[in-house]
Amino acid sequence: MPSLKRIYSVIKEDIQTIYEKDPAAENLLEVILCYPGLHALILHRIAHKLNYWKIPLIPRMLSNFSRFLTGIEIHPNARIGRRFFIDHGMGVVIGATTIIGDDVLLYQGVTLGGTGKEHGKRHPTLGDNIVVGSGAKILGNINIGSNSRIGAGSVVIDDVPENSTVVGIPGRIVHQKLLIEGQLFHNRIPDPVTCQLNRLKYEVQELKSKVDEMSKKEG
Repeated sequence: MPSLKRIYSVIKEDIQTIYEKDPAAENLLEVILCYPGLHALILHRIAHKLNYWKIPLIPRMLSNFSRFLTGIEIHPNARIGRRFFIDHGMGVVIGATTIIGDDVLLYQGVTLGGTGKEHGKRHPTLGDNIVVGSGAKILGNINIGSNSRIGAGSVVIDDVPENSTVVGIPGRIVHQKLLIEGQLFHNRIPDPVTCQLNRLKYEVQELKSKVDEMSKKEG
Protein backbone atom coordinates (compact mmCIF):
# COMPACT_ATOMS: atom_id res chain seq x y z
CA MET A 1 0.00 0.00 0.00
CA PRO A 2 2.74 2.60 0.79
CA SER A 3 4.25 1.86 -2.64
CA LEU A 4 0.90 2.50 -4.36
CA LYS A 5 0.51 5.73 -2.43
CA ARG A 6 3.97 6.85 -3.51
CA ILE A 7 3.23 6.06 -7.18
CA TYR A 8 -0.02 8.03 -6.95
CA SER A 9 1.82 10.93 -5.32
CA VAL A 10 4.50 11.01 -8.02
CA ILE A 11 1.95 10.90 -10.88
CA LYS A 12 -0.06 13.65 -9.19
CA GLU A 13 3.11 15.75 -9.07
CA ASP A 14 3.79 15.04 -12.76
CA ILE A 15 0.30 16.28 -13.68
CA GLN A 16 0.65 19.39 -11.50
CA THR A 17 3.99 20.12 -13.18
CA ILE A 18 2.28 20.22 -16.58
CA TYR A 19 -0.19 22.78 -15.27
CA GLU A 20 2.68 24.92 -13.96
CA LYS A 21 4.94 24.73 -17.02
CA ASP A 22 2.50 24.61 -19.93
CA PRO A 23 0.05 27.53 -20.29
CA ALA A 24 -1.93 25.50 -22.83
CA ALA A 25 -3.01 22.97 -20.19
CA GLU A 26 -6.65 23.78 -19.43
CA ASN A 27 -8.16 20.87 -17.51
CA LEU A 28 -7.32 17.56 -15.88
CA LEU A 29 -8.96 15.38 -18.53
CA GLU A 30 -7.04 17.09 -21.33
CA VAL A 31 -3.73 16.59 -19.53
CA ILE A 32 -4.43 12.90 -18.84
CA LEU A 33 -5.62 12.09 -22.36
CA CYS A 34 -3.67 14.44 -24.64
CA TYR A 35 -0.14 14.85 -23.24
CA PRO A 36 2.29 12.28 -24.72
CA GLY A 37 5.03 13.42 -22.37
CA LEU A 38 2.89 12.36 -19.41
CA HIS A 39 2.01 9.03 -21.05
CA ALA A 40 5.68 8.29 -21.77
CA LEU A 41 6.69 9.21 -18.23
CA ILE A 42 4.04 7.03 -16.58
CA LEU A 43 4.95 4.06 -18.78
CA HIS A 44 8.63 4.65 -18.03
CA ARG A 45 8.08 4.72 -14.29
CA ILE A 46 6.36 1.32 -14.56
CA ALA A 47 9.05 -0.10 -16.87
CA HIS A 48 11.81 1.25 -14.64
CA LYS A 49 10.31 -0.44 -11.59
CA LEU A 50 9.99 -3.75 -13.44
CA ASN A 51 13.57 -3.38 -14.66
CA TYR A 52 14.70 -2.72 -11.07
CA TRP A 53 13.01 -5.99 -10.08
CA LYS A 54 15.09 -7.75 -12.77
CA ILE A 55 12.03 -8.80 -14.76
CA PRO A 56 13.27 -9.65 -18.28
CA LEU A 57 11.90 -8.43 -21.62
CA ILE A 58 8.71 -6.77 -20.35
CA PRO A 59 10.39 -3.41 -19.48
CA ARG A 60 11.82 -3.14 -23.00
CA MET A 61 8.48 -4.08 -24.50
CA LEU A 62 6.83 -1.30 -22.49
CA SER A 63 9.53 1.10 -23.66
CA ASN A 64 8.94 0.17 -27.30
CA PHE A 65 5.18 0.49 -26.87
CA SER A 66 5.70 3.93 -25.35
CA ARG A 67 7.85 4.97 -28.30
CA PHE A 68 5.17 3.76 -30.73
CA LEU A 69 2.43 5.55 -28.78
CA THR A 70 4.16 8.85 -28.00
CA GLY A 71 7.24 9.23 -30.24
CA ILE A 72 9.36 9.40 -27.07
CA GLU A 73 12.00 6.75 -26.37
CA ILE A 74 13.13 6.28 -22.77
CA HIS A 75 15.25 3.28 -21.86
CA PRO A 76 13.84 1.43 -18.81
CA ASN A 77 17.17 1.71 -17.01
CA ALA A 78 17.22 5.53 -17.16
CA ARG A 79 16.73 7.22 -13.79
CA ILE A 80 14.32 10.17 -13.78
CA GLY A 81 13.58 12.42 -10.83
CA ARG A 82 10.38 14.10 -9.72
CA ARG A 83 8.33 16.78 -11.51
CA PHE A 84 9.85 15.89 -14.88
CA PHE A 85 8.13 17.33 -17.95
CA ILE A 86 8.60 16.66 -21.67
CA ASP A 87 6.89 19.42 -23.63
CA HIS A 88 5.37 18.10 -26.91
CA GLY A 89 8.02 15.39 -26.86
CA MET A 90 8.19 13.99 -30.39
CA GLY A 91 11.68 12.69 -31.11
CA VAL A 92 12.98 12.77 -27.54
CA VAL A 93 15.52 10.00 -26.81
CA ILE A 94 16.83 9.21 -23.32
CA GLY A 95 19.60 6.60 -23.11
CA ALA A 96 20.02 3.69 -20.73
CA THR A 97 22.48 5.17 -18.21
CA THR A 98 21.00 8.66 -18.18
CA ILE A 99 20.33 10.19 -14.77
CA ILE A 100 17.90 13.12 -14.53
CA GLY A 101 17.32 15.15 -11.37
CA ASP A 102 14.19 16.91 -10.17
CA ASP A 103 12.29 19.73 -11.92
CA VAL A 104 13.80 19.12 -15.37
CA LEU A 105 12.08 20.31 -18.55
CA LEU A 106 12.84 18.89 -22.01
CA TYR A 107 11.45 20.23 -25.27
CA GLN A 108 10.85 18.17 -28.41
CA GLY A 109 13.69 16.55 -30.30
CA VAL A 110 16.11 16.39 -27.36
CA THR A 111 18.64 13.54 -27.28
CA LEU A 112 20.39 12.42 -24.10
CA GLY A 113 22.67 9.91 -25.77
CA GLY A 114 26.01 8.17 -25.77
CA THR A 115 29.07 8.64 -27.96
CA GLY A 116 30.40 5.10 -28.37
CA LYS A 117 30.02 1.42 -27.55
CA GLU A 118 31.76 1.52 -24.18
CA HIS A 119 30.14 -0.26 -21.24
CA GLY A 120 29.16 1.32 -17.95
CA LYS A 121 28.03 4.92 -17.57
CA ARG A 122 27.92 6.38 -21.07
CA HIS A 123 25.01 8.84 -21.01
CA PRO A 124 24.58 12.27 -19.44
CA THR A 125 23.73 13.15 -15.85
CA LEU A 126 21.45 16.16 -15.45
CA GLY A 127 21.13 17.98 -12.14
CA ASP A 128 18.03 19.70 -10.79
CA ASN A 129 16.03 22.53 -12.34
CA ILE A 130 17.42 22.23 -15.89
CA VAL A 131 15.79 23.30 -19.16
CA VAL A 132 16.89 21.71 -22.46
CA GLY A 133 15.71 23.49 -25.61
CA SER A 134 14.23 21.96 -28.76
CA GLY A 135 16.57 19.72 -30.77
CA ALA A 136 19.46 19.95 -28.32
CA LYS A 137 21.84 16.98 -28.08
CA ILE A 138 23.67 16.14 -24.86
CA LEU A 139 26.10 13.32 -25.56
CA GLY A 140 28.37 11.13 -23.49
CA ASN A 141 29.04 10.59 -19.82
CA ILE A 142 29.00 14.28 -18.90
CA ASN A 143 27.43 16.27 -16.08
CA ILE A 144 25.05 19.19 -16.55
CA GLY A 145 25.02 21.29 -13.39
CA SER A 146 21.82 22.30 -11.66
CA ASN A 147 19.98 25.46 -12.72
CA SER A 148 21.51 25.32 -16.21
CA ARG A 149 19.91 26.02 -19.58
CA ILE A 150 20.75 24.31 -22.88
CA GLY A 151 19.77 26.39 -25.90
CA ALA A 152 17.73 25.00 -28.80
CA GLY A 153 19.81 23.07 -31.32
CA SER A 154 22.94 23.01 -29.17
CA VAL A 155 25.29 20.02 -29.06
CA VAL A 156 26.88 19.52 -25.64
CA ILE A 157 29.82 17.14 -25.25
CA ASP A 158 31.58 18.58 -22.18
CA ASP A 159 30.65 19.09 -18.55
CA VAL A 160 28.58 22.16 -17.75
CA PRO A 161 28.89 23.88 -14.34
CA GLU A 162 25.89 24.98 -12.34
CA ASN A 163 23.93 28.13 -13.24
CA SER A 164 25.20 28.13 -16.82
CA THR A 165 23.67 28.68 -20.24
CA VAL A 166 25.01 26.68 -23.19
CA VAL A 167 24.47 27.57 -26.85
CA GLY A 168 25.91 26.56 -30.22
CA ILE A 169 27.64 23.65 -31.93
CA PRO A 170 29.70 22.59 -30.14
CA GLY A 171 28.05 24.01 -27.04
CA ARG A 172 29.70 27.06 -25.53
CA ILE A 173 29.07 28.15 -21.97
CA VAL A 174 27.65 31.62 -21.40
CA HIS A 175 27.25 32.59 -17.76
CA GLN A 176 24.01 34.53 -17.92
CA LYS A 177 20.72 33.99 -16.15
CA LEU A 178 18.02 33.75 -18.77
CA LEU A 179 15.35 32.06 -16.69
CA ILE A 180 12.12 34.01 -16.27
CA GLU A 181 9.34 32.31 -14.31
CA GLY A 182 10.64 28.84 -15.12
CA GLN A 183 10.77 29.21 -18.90
CA LEU A 184 13.67 29.29 -21.33
CA PHE A 185 13.39 32.29 -23.67
CA HIS A 186 15.01 30.94 -26.85
CA ASN A 187 15.00 34.36 -28.52
CA ARG A 188 17.08 35.87 -25.71
CA ILE A 189 19.91 33.35 -25.71
CA PRO A 190 23.21 35.12 -26.37
CA ASP A 191 25.50 34.13 -29.23
CA PRO A 192 29.07 33.92 -27.89
CA VAL A 193 30.58 34.00 -31.40
CA THR A 194 28.77 37.23 -32.24
CA CYS A 195 29.74 38.71 -28.88
CA GLN A 196 33.40 37.90 -29.54
CA LEU A 197 33.28 39.36 -33.05
CA ASN A 198 31.66 42.53 -31.72
CA ARG A 199 34.37 42.83 -29.09
CA LEU A 200 37.06 42.48 -31.77
CA LYS A 201 35.24 45.04 -33.91
CA TYR A 202 35.29 47.58 -31.09
CA GLU A 203 38.98 46.91 -30.45
CA VAL A 204 39.80 47.44 -34.14
CA GLN A 205 37.81 50.68 -34.15
CA GLU A 206 39.65 51.86 -31.05
CA LEU A 207 43.05 51.02 -32.56
CA LYS A 208 42.07 52.76 -35.80
CA SER A 209 41.12 55.89 -33.87
CA LYS A 210 44.46 55.89 -32.06
CA VAL A 211 46.37 55.43 -35.35
CA ASP A 212 44.42 58.35 -36.90
CA GLU A 213 45.23 60.54 -33.90
CA MET A 214 48.93 59.69 -34.11
CA SER A 215 48.94 60.40 -37.87
CA LYS A 216 47.40 63.83 -37.28
CA LYS A 217 49.97 64.69 -34.61
CA GLU A 218 52.86 63.63 -36.83
CA GLY A 219 51.38 65.55 -39.75
